[in-house]
This record gives sequence, structure tokens and C-alpha cells, in this order.
Amino acid sequence: MKKIVGIMMVFMLFNATYYTIPHPPLLHAQEKPIPSYAKWGRLAMKETKAKYSNAQIIDYLHIGRETKGDHSIEKFKLWLREGQREFGVFIDIEFVTESEEVISINFEETDR
Repeated sequence: MKKIVGIMMVFMLFNATYYTIPHPPLLHAQEKPIPSYAKWGRLAMKETKAKYSNAQIIDYLHIGRETKGDHSIEKFKLWLREGQREFGVFIDIEFVTESEEVISINFEETDR
């Protein structure tokens, strides 16, 4: 009988403590919307990997979008490592804005 009373007292003490101590609010993960340039970023990385097959992409930057008439250009800078050499590559993807048909992909290496 003493065991039952002891267990009940521990249970009541736990309940009283649990409900009187403030708990932090539950945080819900917020999904970030997929950026509009994500499709073009994947293409930039794919084409860079094809052109520089022996290099690793170690950094990625979306510079922005330029619109010229019915064409747009998504601009990226990727930083690559090939052996002991590290270098940047600017990638410009020009496409028809409405249809998203790729017109050209240009690469320009930089040491900055």
C-alpha cells in the first residue's frame, strides 16, 4: 500500500510541476518558397560540371536577372577547385522570357 501511495505522490508531483513550469512555444519549420532562378541555377551547375569535368563546385552565387525586350539573362558566379587551383566562373544563361527556351550559355573565368 505504501508503494502505491508513493507512486501516486510522485505522479501528482510530476503533473503539478509539468503544468506550472512554462514551456517554450513549439516552433514549426517554415518552408521557404523555391526561388524563380532555381531552375536556371541547376542548369548553370550542370553545364559548368560538363565544361569543367575535373573541377569541384565549391560555391554558388545568383547575381541576378537582366531583361532585354523579350529575352532574359540569369547571371551566376560559381567558384571552382581543380587540383590546387581555385577560380571563379561567371555564367550567363540567355533565354526567351515567355517560353524559357535557352538561347545561349556563356562562361567567363575569373580569378576574383
